Amino acid sequence: MAYFDAASSAPLHPVARQALLAALDEGWADPARLYREGRRARLLLDAARETAAEAVGCRPDELTFTTSGTQAVHTGIAGALTGRRRTGRHLIVSAVEHSCVLHAADAHEAGGGTVTRVPVDRTGRADAAVYAEALRPDTALACLQSANHEVGTEQPVAEVAEACRAAGVPLLVDAAQSLAWGPVEGNWSLLTASAHKWGGPSGVGLLVVRKGVRFAVPGPADERESGRQPGFENIPAIVAAAASLRAVRAEAAAESARLRELTERIRTRVPQLVPDVEVVGHPDQRLPGIVTFSCLYVDGEALLHALDGEGFSVSSGSSCTSSTLTPSHVLKAMGVLSEGNVRVSLPFGTSEEDVERFLSVLPGAVASVREHLHTPAARTEAAAPAEEERVIDALGKRCPLPVIELAKIIDEVPVGGTVRVLADDEAARLDIPAWCEMRGQEYVGEEPAEVGSAYVVRRV
Repeated sequence: MAYFDAASSAPLHPVARQALLAALDEGWADPARLYREGRRARLLLDAARETAAEAVGCRPDELTFTTSGTQAVHTGIAGALTGRRRTGRHLIVSAVEHSCVLHAADAHEAGGGTVTRVPVDRTGRADAAVYAEALRPDTALACLQSANHEVGTEQPVAEVAEACRAAGVPLLVDAAQSLAWGPVEGNWSLLTASAHKWGGPSGVGLLVVRKGVRFAVPGPADERESGRQPGFENIPAIVAAAASLRAVRAEAAAESARLRELTERIRTRVPQLVPDVEVVGHPDQRLPGIVTFSCLYVDGEALLHALDGEGFSVSSGSSCTSSTLTPSHVLKAMGVLSEGNVRVSLPFGTSEEDVERFLSVLPGAVASVREHLHTPAARTEAAAPAEEERVIDALGKRCPLPVIELAKIIDEVPVGGTVRVLADDEAARLDIPAWCEMRGQEYVGEEPAEVGSAYVVRRV
């Protein structure tokens, strides 16, 4: 089985396993105690903090270990907003942040604060100038990920940090996806990360708060981890997290070049092997191991099952893989196709043979799913007489079915004629315009309907 979902969670690094087992024997005692076992545990905790701080590029006393990357984000945002409450209650985030950042923004807004959500371009990249324009006198905090978790696009952190510093606003950087590859550039103020993203154990996060940043964690204070993380430290896991971060950094330069070549191979060959595919994300400013593409007329969940049957573990941002049946907020913000979406994220050590085997089985997997859904390529019925406008009743049908029905009849409409698609699936609002962009048709717009919405497409 080839595991191609490292962006969700990387396999445990061998160094992490070794460090974890060793620390289980030495790091079980309370590091706050003065007896021998406590001092031994404190030495392990301090050494891990120094190792992690060196990798991040901060002082050891600026770094706190948390119980997860999500906890680090929530604590970092809440602490910065509380510490700067006299300045104001305005928060800035990008539209493609990890859901934990957006959930924190929603909670802040529900509590009476204000939030500006900065849009991104079609590659998923935010504009530093737009961030600068969003800064206000009452801005308490800005947040920007170092690189996107779904499409791999790197963000202009250094430029945004400079604009924030000039305005006296702290910038929190979610570095979960990029920290394995190197420190985050720029004069950021706060940083968060998660150990299981780089091959450390789950249940360990990092929160860095630079000296001079006003920070006050709401709620009861705790004497551990500078008062920023309550509860007893999981020292064996923390030691393993720091050791594995140092280990992957030692491999990062060579692995970066190797994985970039493999992901570029996927980016180039998938559109050649599979028709009607859109490769998304920035072509150059992206992480080494992530490549994402979307296939027209494909049910994402069915495609993931087909690839799993062929021995490949991949993930998807398609609406059909979500319990809420709504498309990925990242793909939605980018304005790209969400149906049939596949994210390949290669872990350290991925072999060239596994990538070649993936490219060999992908066309057949896509073709089988399309055939099952009776896509336009598989349709054999005679075309209907041309009409100026056709109406498709796709109410109650989930994407990609509304798009498939649209593709089936578009050629039956004369040039200049329109197709009105009635749909109540939220994903149609994104996928029909994205289909028009890919196929060179004109998306007229969305109109209200008795049930759901009417999406109007003009044949070009």
